[in-house]
Amino acid sequence: MFRSLRVRNYRLFFVGQVVSNIGTWMQRIAQDWLVLSLTGSSTAVGVTMALQFLPMLLFGLYGGVLVDRFPKRRLLFVTQTSMAVTGLALAALTLSDQVQVWHVYVAAFAVGMATVVDNPARQSFVSEMVGPDQLQNAVSLNSANFQSARLVGPAVAGVLITTVGTGWAFLYNGLSFVAPIIGLLLMRTRDLHPVRRAPRAKGQLREGLRYVAGRPELLWPIVLVGFIGTFGFNFPVWLSAYADDVFHADAGAYSLFNTLMAVGSVAGALLAARRGTARLRVLLGGALAFGLLEIVAALAPAYWIFALLMVPIGMFGLTVNVTANTALQMNTDPAMRGRVMALYMMVFLGGTPLGAPIAGWVTDAYGARLGFVAGGVVATVATVVVTLVLVRAGGMRLSVAWRRGHPRVRFVPARRAAADHAEQAGERPEEQTVSVTSAA
Repeated sequence: MFRSLRVRNYRLFFVGQVVSNIGTWMQRIAQDWLVLSLTGSSTAVGVTMALQFLPMLLFGLYGGVLVDRFPKRRLLFVTQTSMAVTGLALAALTLSDQVQVWHVYVAAFAVGMATVVDNPARQSFVSEMVGPDQLQNAVSLNSANFQSARLVGPAVAGVLITTVGTGWAFLYNGLSFVAPIIGLLLMRTRDLHPVRRAPRAKGQLREGLRYVAGRPELLWPIVLVGFIGTFGFNFPVWLSAYADDVFHADAGAYSLFNTLMAVGSVAGALLAARRGTARLRVLLGGALAFGLLEIVAALAPAYWIFALLMVPIGMFGLTVNVTANTALQMNTDPAMRGRVMALYMMVFLGGTPLGAPIAGWVTDAYGARLGFVAGGVVATVATVVVTLVLVRAGGMRLSVAWRRGHPRVRFVPARRAAADHAEQAGERPEEQTVSVTSAA
């Protein structure tokens, strides 16, 4: 489960991210609370959120071009340092009682601009640290790292905000970037797995889009994650509405829902770390389970049933994220990896400014249950459609066979007409992974 931590460079990176991710979650909580206390407006909080994610939607692909052109380790020095400066600037303004809401807006946008380069650089740099054999394990541990910080960061931020003020949470976040910067400095460059960088040339953005469009094994997982990220991950809207309007509970219920989902996400990341490859059936099965569980949870009649369903929802949501991330990196030319991962992050995170207002409008107009059901239905329908497209594009078919008295469902190449018979005879044909390059 933790085998990629044997790699020294990745271990330094992982430890630095532990410290930094806690600070990131602390700043998210402190930032929203500060805006609310300054304005008394939930709309202002939404504007802050949109400003932080909007750069990824607008400039995400350009960030990917930069990542493919320049050394990723050097880019991470720049992005991590810029985010540290932003956190320290907010801390100075808040602790000196000079902060105004426009300062927070500017800081949120600045962090978003840094994220345009930082996200694809961090995602694609993982393969350079651990190599292809350990890639899925390292990606899964990264997700477990981030989700574990989601459990710790908000709790620590809450204590600091109530005892000494929001400025100290910003200060911790600014100082927390020292850990990943030191980790980058201590890495042994000779141990990295070098990749060919894209030379500076015109049309590289269009080249990246054409590259993805011509490969079903890249295009359709990105489309699937885009629909799920935009319409299926609007939990701040739904969970707050369920806590307040459906179950008539207090903020503690909202906190409990988020905590249980984070627990499920950590479990999903650790289970993904145990798997050696990113398989088609895991991605599609996880996405289908995620959508169906959202529908079931939306109709849950009791508080505790709803709360407990947050655990598997978090687990399958993280499974989709990790499996798609790994599959894209493993099926992408290293010289294109920055642009592909930028497109992936753009549709996953950049969809938030589009999907959140729609989810909020449906929830306000028709109720929390219908809003949550709608998100689950979109995720389920998108999974079914993408499954059918991938099956057709890959020249595959659904195989149902019995093995040792148990049914086994999987996708196999259509030309293997005897696959079912071979399974029942006890043979083990080669497993089909996410790659459907034969169709490309």
